[in-house]
Order: sequence, then C-alpha cells, then structure tokens
Amino acid sequence: MAEVGKPGSDPTSRDAVIAETIVHGADSPLAFAVTERDRDVLQMVHRALKGGHVCLAFQPVVHARDTARIAFQEGLIRLMDHTGRIIRAAEFIGVAETSELGRQIDTHALELGLAALQRFPALRLSINMSARSIGYPKWKAALMRAIEADPTLAERLILEITESSAMLMPDLVSVFMRDLQRVGVAFALDDFGAGYTAIRHFKDFYFDILKIDGQFVRGIHADPDNQVLVQAMVSIARHFDMFSVAEFVEDQRDADFLARIGVDCLQGYLFGAPTTKPPFAARMDRRRLRA
Repeated sequence: MAEVGKPGSDPTSRDAVIAETIVHGADSPLAFAVTERDRDVLQMVHRALKGGHVCLAFQPVVHARDTARIAFQEGLIRLMDHTGRIIRAAEFIGVAETSELGRQIDTHALELGLAALQRFPALRLSINMSARSIGYPKWKAALMRAIEADPTLAERLILEITESSAMLMPDLVSVFMRDLQRVGVAFALDDFGAGYTAIRHFKDFYFDILKIDGQFVRGIHADPDNQVLVQAMVSIARHFDMFSVAEFVEDQRDADFLARIGVDCLQGYLFGAPTTKPPFAARMDRRRLRA
C-alpha cells in the first residue's frame, strides 16, 4: 500500500490494489482515498511553487491595552491554484510539511517576508518556519543574503516556530536561535499549549515571544479552566522575559479579559483578518510618493 499513488508506480495495478484493500480491511479504501487526496495536494503545491503563484497574507498583532497600536504583522503563506483561488496554509501545510516541498514553502515565505521588510522600512513582520528548515541550504542562504545586504532587516524580522516543530530537535533549535538573535532576529514560540513542550527547554530556548494557542483563547471570558491555564502561560512568559500573544481573539469580552490578566498582545479576526492587500501597504506607499 505504501506505493499506491506514488509517482512511477504501475497505474494498471490500481484496480487490483483497490480490490485487495477491500479484502484485507474495511479501513484500507479510506486510506487509499487519503493517499490520493494527499498526492493531489502535493501536485497543486508543486505547480504553485514552480509557477510563482505564492503570496503573503498579513494579519496585525495589536497591543492588548491599546488595540489601535499594531505591534507587528504576521505574514501567512498563501498559494494560488490554476483558477486563481487563494489557498490557506491549513489546506496544504500538513501534507507538505515533512517533504522538501515544505522546505520550499518556508523559503518562499521567508523571501516574500524579507522583500516586504525591504519595501516598507517601518514594518515589523513575523514569518512562520519549521525547525526542519534550519538545515535547508536555500532557506538559510536567502536569510543571510538579505541580512548581509541590509542588517536592519534582522531587527524587524520575527521567526515563528511551532511548539511541536521546536520539540523535534530542541538542541539544534536553541543553537540556531542564539546565532540569529546575535544579529537581531527575534523568535516566537507559536501555538503554545497545543504540543508537549518540556518546561525545562525554556531555559535553553530564549524565545522572545510566546503565542498562546487559540483553543485556550476562544470563549475564555466564560471558561474558568482556560482562564487558569492562560494565566499560567502568561506567568511562564513573564518569568522567561517573553512577550505573550493570544491568538484567535474574536470576541471583545475575551480581549478585555486577556488584557486584564496581563497578556501583552492580541491577534485575531476581532482586529483584522489576514489579507493580501494590507492597509499598511497603501499607507506606506502614499508616504513614499509624498516624500
């Protein structure tokens, strides 16, 4: 079954394979369908990357006590299919993450982010990456080339690594972070609470920002359990000198509660949906034209 749908396999054997899966297990046809779906997703990702049909959608992260002030923007990778439809990362990243396509996605996201930082000198931007990309030559070359050309980019760049990704190789991640923090790059631990971070690693990681997973944030104003958990996360962030960011803030009552317990920044649809045409771009372009 591992070879089903794999490029180079014999297509004439597909009917026989389907028949065999039905005989050997009721769940196997479903597994076959999943394999076919994943292959279609990978082909779509490959076509989009090859054709340059890639962009960033920007979402603001605001100060909790003054939500009119934007702390930074998060640049979220988007692909476009052959019809021009914009595809969110949630629809493809899980399938592509462990392959080289995942590394290519990270490289494209980084290059687009660095280009935005170069275009907009007042912009501070976070970009997502996988710990698997740390040793990917093209990703690192793109970063170092941009920083060498303009060292100020590093001071405005935040790299977000998910909790689950960081735990894959904590020693490598901590060394990587220290090296880039020396030149000004900041790091955010994304989706905190969704994975299995050993608290002891906080002594080694030195993340600058801790982003609290949205499952603990939605409806927190009326959820005593999540209130206790998020307050504990905020305490951890303070102890290790990290800014705290609550993700998926969609209700003003949640935003008010999060501000009261000391969360530093908020991110979510309440303050702005991800958009490929962010307001800050138009404002900054107008200023440049006036100058």
